[in-house]
This record gives sequence, C-alpha cells and structure tokens, in this order.
Amino acid sequence: MAETLHRLSLLESIVGAVNLGAIVLDDHRSIVLWNRWLERHSGWKADTVLGRDFFEVFPELQHKRIESAITQALRDNFQSLLSQSLHKAPFPLYQQSAMASESRERMQQAVAVTPISLAGARRHCLIQISDVTIAVGREKLLREQTMVLRSQTFSDGLTGVANRRHFDVAIDKEMRRARRSGIPLSLLMIDIDHFKDYNDQYGHQQGDTCLKQVAGALAAMLNRSGDVLARYGGEEFAAILPDTELAKALGLAEAIRKSVRTLSIDNGHEDGAPRHITVSIGVATHSGAAPLDMDQLIGAADRALYQAKDGGRNRVVSNVSPPAAPA
Repeated sequence: MAETLHRLSLLESIVGAVNLGAIVLDDHRSIVLWNRWLERHSGWKADTVLGRDFFEVFPELQHKRIESAITQALRDNFQSLLSQSLHKAPFPLYQQSAMASESRERMQQAVAVTPISLAGARRHCLIQISDVTIAVGREKLLREQTMVLRSQTFSDGLTGVANRRHFDVAIDKEMRRARRSGIPLSLLMIDIDHFKDYNDQYGHQQGDTCLKQVAGALAAMLNRSGDVLARYGGEEFAAILPDTELAKALGLAEAIRKSVRTLSIDNGHEDGAPRHITVSIGVATHSGAAPLDMDQLIGAADRALYQAKDGGRNRVVSNVSPPAAPA
C-alpha cells in the first residue's frame, strides 16, 4: 500500500513538473486532471476546473476539431494530432502566469489527444498541449530571411527592379511558355541616352539618382503581373512582355519613351538648348510566324536598340520596322 501511494505521489509530481499542458477527461468529458503547467498559462487553478465539463471550461472549442478528436479518443480509441497550420492557438493560453487580456497574443500550440484505458474503468483521454511559440517564431524568421535573400538575389540593389540573374531566368521561362503555347513574346531593350555625359557632369551619386528615377518611370508603365522589368547592365534596362504582339509592344515602348522624357531630368545643354535625359528603345517579338530562340530574340532587340541610337536617340525601333521619329 505504501509503495502504491509512493508511486501515485511520484506520478503526480512528474505530471506537475512536465513542461507541457496535461488534461485528462473521463468518458463523460469531465476534467479529472489539470496540471501545474496549465495553471500557470491559463490562470485557472486545478480546483476551479476539476469535475467540470471540458466544454463548460472551453466553450469556444465546442464544434471545433478538438471536439471530434475527444470523441474519437473516448469512443473509438483513436489518437489525434491537431494540424499546426490549421489550429495555431486553440486554447486560451498565454506566456504570462496570470490570465492575459484579449489584447495579448496567445501562445502557439501543438495539441495531441490520446485515449487512455484504465483497468476496471471506462476509457479516458489525455490532451497534451505543447508551447511551440519559439519554434514557430524561428520558422517565421527563417521564412522572412529566405524571402530577403531571394529578393537580394533577384533584385538590383540600386533601382529595386529585377537584376540580370532574374532576367535570365524569366526570359528562359517565358520563351519556353511562348513556344509551348504559341503565344507572342516581346522584349524591349532600353538604354539611357548620353548617360556617360550625365555621370561625368554631375557625378556618380547623382547618376545613381537618375537611374532610380528612370527605373521608377519604367516600372510604372508595366501594369501586368507577368511583365518583368530588369536592369540589364549599367544604364540599360530590359522589359519582358509575355503574350504581347509587336504592335502593342511598340505602343508601350513609345509610351515609356515619352514618360522618361517628361521626367525633365536636366542633362546640360546641346547647341545652346537645354537637354533632358531620354531613352532609346529596341523592340523584338517572338511569334509563331517568325520563330526565334532566346539568343535570337535578345540579339534582335539589341540590334534594334543600336539602330535607335545610330538614328539620333530618343526613339523606338523594332527589328522589323523603320525608326519611329521622336515627338
């Protein structure tokens, strides 16, 4: 008898000392065990909840996943683990020892419901609640850090638009999609006119500001989620336009050219007249009628860009059309 009492006392001490919540329900769903961990994190002493119906204590959990888990344990001898993603904080438990106000955030929880068979008694069930707040916080931090690293990997540090690596991945993906689906794909190669002169006159810091202003103007003109604007290198940008015919690409390129012109970024004087920053744009389109591979598409847009430069700058040229005179 003394040994049995000792074991019971030892078991009670262990249940009280474990760093997780332990609730035992009888077959009527009445609470028969409530450990000290739960007292600390719920604010309710054991003597205030023992003997009470579980859903009288936790009415908000009725008709939720925890109720079906308890029923399955008591009736079907079936163990359940509540999905962490669907049931982040089912119990009103907090890090503080006293009952926290509704304005405070609940601890993140992992919950398991396990059937217990006792000799000479009907089935009971054990509800185990673990505090996973720190683990969830670490996972969130890792996800955020991963997103930052991914952004840094595929974004240009100065202008915030996609970088060359992002461009290479995106153009390959869109080219394969265009070939597979038979849809057109257009590419704009955009170069800031006389940017070396601007840098020489105003310095690299002002040059960086100019690049950011132009990038912002270009990005503002690309309204579709599938369009990609990238800094291709130096003062050159590239715009990938999926599912875009040549005529629409030319129209967008002309609108971009005018948008940059209206920034009125001073670039000194030419023949006594003020000169502002402008862009030259080369346009190329992949279509079923005239299929191109990726290198050919980029090469065609590059050649059109050089033609725009040679033709006097501040203009749009396509690989199949004569230069458009600037307004």
